[in-house]
Amino acid sequence: MASPVNPQRVHVLREFPHTNGTVLYWMGRDMRMEDNWALLFAQSLAIRYRMPMAVAFVLPPSFLEATERSYGFLLKGLQETEQLLKKKNIPFYLLPGTPEKVIPKFVQQHNVTKLVADFNPLNIVDQYKISVADKIKISFYEVDAHNIVPVRMASQKQEYGAYTLRPKLHRLLPEFLDEFPPVRKHPFDWNHTVLVIDWQKLQKSLTIDRTVKEVEWIVPGERAAEKCMVHFLSERLNTYETDRNDPIKNGQSNLSPYFHFGHLAPQRVALEVIKLTGKDIRNIVLTDSNGSSDNRGNEAALLEELIVRRELSDNFTFYNKNYDSFEGFPQWAKVSINEHRNDKREKIYTLEQFENAATHDALWNAAQQQMVYTGKMHGYMRMYWAKKILEWTPAVEESMLIANFLNNKYELDGCDPNGYAGVAWSIGGVHDRAWFDRPVFGKIRYMNENGCKRKFNVDEYVKQMRIIAEQS
Repeated sequence: MASPVNPQRVHVLREFPHTNGTVLYWMGRDMRMEDNWALLFAQSLAIRYRMPMAVAFVLPPSFLEATERSYGFLLKGLQETEQLLKKKNIPFYLLPGTPEKVIPKFVQQHNVTKLVADFNPLNIVDQYKISVADKIKISFYEVDAHNIVPVRMASQKQEYGAYTLRPKLHRLLPEFLDEFPPVRKHPFDWNHTVLVIDWQKLQKSLTIDRTVKEVEWIVPGERAAEKCMVHFLSERLNTYETDRNDPIKNGQSNLSPYFHFGHLAPQRVALEVIKLTGKDIRNIVLTDSNGSSDNRGNEAALLEELIVRRELSDNFTFYNKNYDSFEGFPQWAKVSINEHRNDKREKIYTLEQFENAATHDALWNAAQQQMVYTGKMHGYMRMYWAKKILEWTPAVEESMLIANFLNNKYELDGCDPNGYAGVAWSIGGVHDRAWFDRPVFGKIRYMNENGCKRKFNVDEYVKQMRIIAEQS
């Protein structure tokens, strides 16, 4: 079977001469069966060499600041994926532990001779893969199943901003934005024991923060993700450009949790938008060189966020390993922040005060409440939220720690390149330019409540979040 996967999506971590055995797809970031280039590549290897294949997900007892909210969403989605894979004669394993221990053990016990992993730019995942690679002597491949244009192909360096990455993506999109083939019913049976997964027992074994509960407004899994996508495209896409930055309107797609957990491929959404409009991708994406959404149309505004902004975050976290700290800021921002380190702050708050939405600012408190109680702060408010943390902490290093900690703890799409890039943009000027110099912020872009009032009804937003908090 010729691989349906563009070979430029595949990065070889280790390669050895072929030997018979089995193929394992180590599922990590892209937790779905449909529209998954990593799974398709693994199956193409297995069919080419007439080998059985399996899928395994490693469940660490904890992961960064992930809580019961995010672990619950993850596990419910994987239960559905297990059943979908079973219909294709592909067994699914849930392996408790850490990758450097359980993957080599699984490889040895199940005669795995080809290992496939999906791409994730975060440091912790990169270290997992390095540790696994050092302990196995089989071919090991990494497939970018998350980005439409693979990160390594889009650029070979950290980009300054959307304006430098956009034309590179635009040039490569026709090569990579192709339709997904279906997963075949696998013709070679897996001859190893597949244990029944006790999902509840595994969930209880986790050493995670259980005070952050699951939310009910969104249903996990790839089938629910598809329904959410279809509903958005049919009901809200026609007002997306005008409504998406208004926190009191239901104007956003609400797809980011599904992208984060890999229940939905961003490429699928792009393909559906193209089908819906009947336009060539090159005529509706990246039409504005400065990145503004003004006058570009709803489809272009969506695809700018879906492709350019999201893939810019992966570019940042892949090429800048200091993505969560001061050291990852551009040089102009470091200089400016250092010049203002001793500026007087009018207010100083602790992590506990921030977490409990106990500041003097009703708008900031409302944004924090939205995140705590719904698991998804509005994107526009997240910028304001992070910038005020910079303004109300003694040092930029502390503001980065607090913003990333809270974002990862409460957001359904936390522990994600988009979150790290968003915080680095808000606090450290990443992907932005120098602005007018001012106290505390230096040349970092400033935001205040008056600016928000010009965008939306602040009082109504505060009222809505207060009601949500009281009902929770």
